[in-house]
Amino acid sequence: MNEIKVFPIGKIENENGEFKVTVDSIYKNGLKGLADYSHVQILWWFDGCDNTKDRGMLIEKKPYKKGPEEIGVFALRSPERPNPIAVSNVSIAYVDEKAGIIGLYYIDAFPGSMVLDLKPYTPSIDRIENPITPKWCSHWPKSYEESSEFNWEDEFNF
Repeated sequence: MNEIKVFPIGKIENENGEFKVTVDSIYKNGLKGLADYSHVQILWWFDGCDNTKDRGMLIEKKPYKKGPEEIGVFALRSPERPNPIAVSNVSIAYVDEKAGIIGLYYIDAFPGSMVLDLKPYTPSIDRIENPITPKWCSHWPKSYEESSEFNWEDEFNF
């Protein structure tokens, strides 16, 4: 097996409800042009699940109330997986290239989580107009914007 080297480029911060990504100084020039986008995809490390037990989890038992009794980790977005990599599509509040900061309105990551990469959200590449999903979750919101008003507590068993 080939060796893979991953170097965090920054970290997630949440101070007093202000969410942001602070990019390490050696990478902040990479932020040039990001302010022209409304959204960014953040790949980050689920460090709370970086252990042997969680990395060995391949089947989850009934994680969704309306879902199947068992489901594989590659068919859901569980943090328990062989490589605890997460992706969050988020709205950009501001970009401070000089300071190496991306202000966010919200992100579903813990403060201090390591950021692995940033990719601008572009509809021509990232948006799927008519995706197919399992019947048990077909009632979920069809967009990021609609998700904020959806009662997610009625969906999860955790």
